[in-house]
Amino acid sequence: MNDRIPVTYDAERGTFTLRTANTAYQMAVTEYGHLLHLYYGETLPDNDVSYLIPRVIRSHESNPPEAGTDRTYSLCAYPQEFSSNDAGDYRIPSIELVNGDGSYAFVGKYVRHRIYDGKYSLDGMPSLFANDGKDGENVRTLEIDLEDSVTHVGVTLLYGVFFDKDVITRSVIVRNGGDSGIRLQRIMSASIDFTAGDLDMIEFFGHHYVERQTDRKRVTHGISEIGSFRGSSGHFHNPFAILCDPDTTEERGGAYGFALMYSGNFVFDAELDGYGQTRAAMGIHPKQFEFLLEPGDTFTAPEVVMAYSGEGLGKLSRIYHDIFRGNVCPSKFVGQDRPVLINSWEPFRFTFDTQKLLETARISKELGADMFVLDDGWFGDRDSERAGLGDWTVNEKKLPGGINTLADSIHELGMKFGLWFEPEMVNEDSDLYRSHPDWCLRVPGRAPSRSRHQLCLDLSRDDVCDHLIRTVNAILDSGKIDYVKWDYNRYVCDVYSTAYPPSRQGEIYHRYILGLYKILDGIISTHPDILFEGCSGGGGRYDGAMLAYFPQIWCSDNTDAPARLTIQYGTSFAYPVCTMGAHVSVCPNKRTKRTVPLKTRALVAMHGTFGYELDPAVMTKEEREECAEYTQFFREHASLIRTGDYYRLASPYDDRLYTAWQFTSKDGDESLVCAVTTDVSTNDKVSYVKPRGLDKNAFYTVRHIAFGNDKNDKEYTEERLLSGAALMNIGIMLPLSAPQYSSFLLFLSRKKKA
Repeated sequence: MNDRIPVTYDAERGTFTLRTANTAYQMAVTEYGHLLHLYYGETLPDNDVSYLIPRVIRSHESNPPEAGTDRTYSLCAYPQEFSSNDAGDYRIPSIELVNGDGSYAFVGKYVRHRIYDGKYSLDGMPSLFANDGKDGENVRTLEIDLEDSVTHVGVTLLYGVFFDKDVITRSVIVRNGGDSGIRLQRIMSASIDFTAGDLDMIEFFGHHYVERQTDRKRVTHGISEIGSFRGSSGHFHNPFAILCDPDTTEERGGAYGFALMYSGNFVFDAELDGYGQTRAAMGIHPKQFEFLLEPGDTFTAPEVVMAYSGEGLGKLSRIYHDIFRGNVCPSKFVGQDRPVLINSWEPFRFTFDTQKLLETARISKELGADMFVLDDGWFGDRDSERAGLGDWTVNEKKLPGGINTLADSIHELGMKFGLWFEPEMVNEDSDLYRSHPDWCLRVPGRAPSRSRHQLCLDLSRDDVCDHLIRTVNAILDSGKIDYVKWDYNRYVCDVYSTAYPPSRQGEIYHRYILGLYKILDGIISTHPDILFEGCSGGGGRYDGAMLAYFPQIWCSDNTDAPARLTIQYGTSFAYPVCTMGAHVSVCPNKRTKRTVPLKTRALVAMHGTFGYELDPAVMTKEEREECAEYTQFFREHASLIRTGDYYRLASPYDDRLYTAWQFTSKDGDESLVCAVTTDVSTNDKVSYVKPRGLDKNAFYTVRHIAFGNDKNDKEYTEERLLSGAALMNIGIMLPLSAPQYSSFLLFLSRKKKA
């Protein structure tokens, strides 16, 4: 048996086996045509582990008619690959629909399958792609057709197996093969049944300014659910979840990850039944979702990216980091070190002119910034949040000569130029709204809900999408623009589109997201030389699908360094550091009023794309010189931060005294270790940071990186030579006398053999 074959089918046993470098996934077709889930976990050489299915009588449970008198065959007790509905399985279903005759039943049975090289793609939605053999990738697709023999409604289960990346993707296509319309009310992109029920669930919750906080809890009997019903993946819950063994840590134990490639309403359910089995399901949130499928129509569900690690949560994160860095976004900027930018919002808000902008850009060069970004206020009558949004024409009272003139002037300074947009929203005080009030989402007969004085444009309409593609492209083509910040500053509500009849209003949430992807395709794909950064009031729409368009996403509007420790910690469980927009901001911080040393603010911002969110004109000469040091250091090590393996060394939740993290090059030769003291007390215990991922038999030169006043302290200039074993088992002592929010940066380099 060739263990490097990603997909195999054993016709005699009716088993499908998916293999990656370190995992196996197996399912089987029963004698009655049901597709059962058998196993997902560490690699197995076995072709058939169906003995795991208990053939016992579950009293008071239903048995399908084809099983006859066999009371041991019960769908409610069997682990299914795609669960049925209204057919004796009372757990959360993979699909819910209303058939043409008004019934709700769906029982999908195996019809056929296909196996082919490469990776499937999804119509109108982002998904992982294969790199055509690049870097030794070994990718294969399995498609399995199930059909209900009565209604002729069918589903195609899609599996993409990335052998070398240890990732399996799943999606579903629903097709109406019958002769009357059906109403699809629930479709889960992935459902998986675990015969064991002793699991923890880790979710990432929060709100604006406090995104992706971690919460770990036991999966108890009943349904544990997370999700978003805000029209976007949202600040409050992220479309990523982990199921793991109760004793799983960063370095040990089993962990399963589920990441939904979708930017709209989503749900993740985990149900522990009375028999100690757990069913997990992920997909579009079913609330206010109903899609009409006429005969012959199909519906494509978004993709779920699944991964398993038997070596703890840290290994699981590194699997996701590698796949999201290499197989999501086609932008050339994914493989490049990013520019260090400074944004105009903090100095000016809406009040600026060309002279002020150019002077700020000149001063920002002293910080080492190489890109100047003009934020909100450059278009229409945009002098506040109340007006002008939607009118994407340059306000030449502020910017004589338009974007082209300003962009040329910025480039003459030796800097790149970036621009802010919020295309999905509109003010009522705008020419666009006055011309097309019907282009907004708005329930007939009701006044709309406003957020930040904005309404949501109806992206389910082709005319709206085409208008936005045309107008934004016109601005991008008017001058040398190197960067775009794409913002989205409210949630969707008042969901009703005048372009669709009442019977199809349940489709609008999903059609909005499809329209968004259409717009992004129509703008970003036609401007491959522009770096696009996503933003949604900070990190309110931080998901795998957005990463297909944006190589980086503004992680949070909260730039307070201690607050960012928890935000960036939680984000790192799924998303690589190179995708996290992070900047140095002023102190006292405008959100928290906290004062933190400049060095700490800089090191926390290096846990991301790095840049500045402040007014350089009010900084002292010494502060600007110090920032130039940080910028230079980041540039020197940007590739290591962008591509290296990432380790969470100390949690901001569990380790009271400090938070620490590490970047290690793929070859293990270099490593950066960062730590921030988060609490202090008199005569406290000694803290030791223990790096990971080193060669225990190698020796490493350990050097404290000194900046500014640090250079006068011997402790920050002394080098040590320590073995990988000593570093990983004993660690490096942090100074006892360090004040709160001090930070430390260590550079480890492998000593070459003589």
